[in-house]
Amino acid sequence: MFRPTVSVFNHSDEKQIVREVRLPHVFLAPIRNDIVQFVHDQLSNNTRQAHGVNTMAGMKHSAESWGTGRAVARVPRVSGSGTNRTGQGAFANSCRKGRMAFPLQIWRRWHRKVNLRQRRNALASAIAATAVPALVLAHGHRILKVPQFPLVLDDKVGQISKTREAVSLLKRFGAYDDVLRCVKAKKIRAGKGKLRNRRYKLRKGPLFVVNDESVSLTRALRNIPGVNVVHVKRLNIRHLAPGSQVGRFAIYTEAAFRELENQFGSFKAPGSGRKHFLLKKEVIVNSDIAGIINSDEVQRVLRAKKSVKAMHYKQKKNPLRNKNEMKKLNPYAPILKEKKAKETATKVKKIRKVRKAHTKKSGDLIKSVEAKIVDTQNAQNSEYKRLMVETRV
Repeated sequence: MFRPTVSVFNHSDEKQIVREVRLPHVFLAPIRNDIVQFVHDQLSNNTRQAHGVNTMAGMKHSAESWGTGRAVARVPRVSGSGTNRTGQGAFANSCRKGRMAFPLQIWRRWHRKVNLRQRRNALASAIAATAVPALVLAHGHRILKVPQFPLVLDDKVGQISKTREAVSLLKRFGAYDDVLRCVKAKKIRAGKGKLRNRRYKLRKGPLFVVNDESVSLTRALRNIPGVNVVHVKRLNIRHLAPGSQVGRFAIYTEAAFRELENQFGSFKAPGSGRKHFLLKKEVIVNSDIAGIINSDEVQRVLRAKKSVKAMHYKQKKNPLRNKNEMKKLNPYAPILKEKKAKETATKVKKIRKVRKAHTKKSGDLIKSVEAKIVDTQNAQNSEYKRLMVETRV
């Protein structure tokens, strides 16, 4: 398989390339996020410390159930009298001051065993992801000024023993922006962790992968926030993929970079560090699945697309409500319906005409009665006035 070469930079001059080395086969391994996330999740359980609650917690009351027949639940109730605690439920997890449901015990299965080959495949995927700038950027690292991925420095970088020299090294290769990101993001932890030697939360910055000759470099880097150092023979998925997310910003020394080939081997032969382990190969070379499916070579051998034909009606329709179904059963139904509508319209016209005439006749009758009433009232008024005049005389 074709392997590109990687430049080895002089640690004191970012523009000087010392030599070119071939990329180890582990960087060509497939990046399997699913395996990395599973292995990281399982291995993170192995750092847990067993803890449990007091076996008598919530069970120290003097309580007894009242039994049936008193229209209350059969939960044990506090005995005694004279206080508001009397008669309240106890012991059960639903009660105030009761025990917890299924309390934690120290013999719980805290740790998890992960298959060795699965761990190695996850580690290979995490190492391969450190050479992909897009994944490193997606992880949140500031790497726009870094000259190359993966970044490899010469072995003389291991002679750095001062922190100020290490800071100058990071600034020289554009990695100090990622350190500043970690410095600005330092926060006080919320909760009880502040009291348990983990007061601050700090993000992950650059990771230096070194060998045995970089002891002084380890001392120089240990006081820089966010920077971690790991030995190439002790690579850990929790360093390379913190939070189960691949794409850690890694900086390799030349000797550590060459050692990766001995540790992981190739696709045909295992390495000396991990016997009987072969790197996984990519299942497909071209990841454009849509392009493969729509290609002429694939489409030419595919069967024609089947057309969906309705075999029957999905539901039975009521002909009394559906005119199309009624027309299928009785072709004369629309004519009959139209004829009936005409007859109904004729009847309605007649009824309206009769009602109108009746209304007019009733109105004339009411007007004549009102006129008679008015005339009668006028006559009575005239008679009343005449009587009043005669009475005064």
